[in-house]
Amino acid sequence: MENPSDTEETLRFEMANRLFFRLYQCANMLHKTGSRAVEAEGLTTQQWAVLGALSRSDAAQGMSVAELARYLMLSRQNLAGVVGRMERDGHLLVTADPSDRRSRRVTMSQAGRTIWETQAQPKIRDYYGLALDGFSVKDMVHVLHYLLLMLDNMKRIDQPDSADEDLQLVESFLRQEVTP
Repeated sequence: MENPSDTEETLRFEMANRLFFRLYQCANMLHKTGSRAVEAEGLTTQQWAVLGALSRSDAAQGMSVAELARYLMLSRQNLAGVVGRMERDGHLLVTADPSDRRSRRVTMSQAGRTIWETQAQPKIRDYYGLALDGFSVKDMVHVLHYLLLMLDNMKRIDQPDSADEDLQLVESFLRQEVTP
C-alpha cells in the first residue's frame, strides 16, 4: 500500500518544480519582450527597473548604490555595470554623496527623466496591458499576494539570521492590505 504522505510530498515537489520553471520562463519572457517594448528608448528591462526605482517620490534625492542594490535585490557588482552604462548614455548622474563622500549617489538625469516620463512609461503601460490581458484587478492582487509570500521565503533563505523586524512589520502590514 502506498503511503499517502509520499504521494503528497511527490505531488508538492512536482508542483513546485512546475511553478518555479514557469516563474523562470516568465522572467525570461519579461526580459525579452519587455526590453523589446522599450528598445527604441535605448532601455532594457534592467534599466527600466532602475529608472522606475529612481522615479519614486522616496528617491527624489537619489539613492546610494547600496540602497539601489538592496531595493532591486541585485548585487552591487551586477548593478554597477547597469548604472555605468546608464550614466554613459546620459540617463543617470552618479555623484559623491554629500553626507558620506565615500559613497556614491545615483539620480536620474533630466534626459533620463524625460525618456522615462514621456517615452518609456506609455510603452510600459501598453506592455502591462498586453501582458496582463484577461487578468482582473482581483487576479492581480492574488498574484501579487503569492509573489510577496514567495519573495519573503526567498529572503529568509538568502539572509536566515538577519531578520529586520521593522521591515517585516511594514511588509506584513502591506500584505494585509492586498490579501484577497
